[in-house]
Amino acid sequence: MHDNPPPPYGPPQPYTPQAPQPWFLPSPPGARYDQLARNAANAWWRPLVGTIVLGVAFFGVGLAVLLIGMFVAVVLGIEVLQNDPRLFGDPVYALVFLLLSIAAVLPVVYGTTALIQRRRPGTLSSVAGRLRWTWLWQCVLVAVVALVLGQAALAAAYAIAGEDVSQLFGWAGWERFLPAVVVILLLVPFQAATEEYLFRGWLLQAFGAYFRNPVFGIVLGSLAFMSLHGYTGAGMVDVFSFGVVMGLLAVRTGGLEAAIAMHVVNNVFAFGLSAAAGELEKAMQQGAVPWPSLAGTVVQLGVFAAGVLFLARKRAISQFSPQITREFGESR
Repeated sequence: MHDNPPPPYGPPQPYTPQAPQPWFLPSPPGARYDQLARNAANAWWRPLVGTIVLGVAFFGVGLAVLLIGMFVAVVLGIEVLQNDPRLFGDPVYALVFLLLSIAAVLPVVYGTTALIQRRRPGTLSSVAGRLRWTWLWQCVLVAVVALVLGQAALAAAYAIAGEDVSQLFGWAGWERFLPAVVVILLLVPFQAATEEYLFRGWLLQAFGAYFRNPVFGIVLGSLAFMSLHGYTGAGMVDVFSFGVVMGLLAVRTGGLEAAIAMHVVNNVFAFGLSAAAGELEKAMQQGAVPWPSLAGTVVQLGVFAAGVLFLARKRAISQFSPQITREFGESR
């Protein structure tokens, strides 16, 4: 008889702790852009809570930035306007804090995606898990061509309608234009990108977590986008149409590159045109838009959509996430 019989199930094994589950969970392989939030952590409450957080942040962060702008204006001796939507007497200063009040929300969008949905913020950019920069710059070139043709159509529509075409353009001098254009070139890309990450990124994927058809996210996101602009009449149609086309392109091209490119080019030109005429206040106040301007919208959006879809097909830009999940996405 052995004094120390062996254990009935073999020698004892050392304890091996289970590897912790990574916080960021991969998106489902082969998923469309609008369905990238359907990872293993997806639950009915996550898109809802995230949308509420971002809605509060959009207004809260924007208000905080504008309050900071008022404080700095008092320190610098810049006039703060009472009961006036322009807010500040200096239109360039007002433009800085208007753009910052939107751009400052972008980190909150990234953080909400990471903390609430447990996925990498890069999945808001594209199915590759990041911005595809080469594709983005190609979309910028298409957006410039579309803008030029759209402006030509706009001028023709004004002439046919008997409107004064010269009112579309003006020149207030370099001393007024240069400070404004520096601000526009530095901040508009962040402002425009933030709006795309919110309305064509988060909202499209939030609805995509519930519905297989992307139409819900595209239409409702476009309505939300329109409601936060101060346009009336034709301007509302313009903004809503812009949102719908950008949403469709985000789904078809698998990312926000086309939408960001168009939004940036459009806003840089619009603010730049107002700055050149010395009318930045009008650009920030928005308001009524003449109906003939929709001719330019139709041409601009039509040319851009056709050009992007053609290039996407030619370059084989994928609208689906990689079949094999990887840490980083494809190069496109």
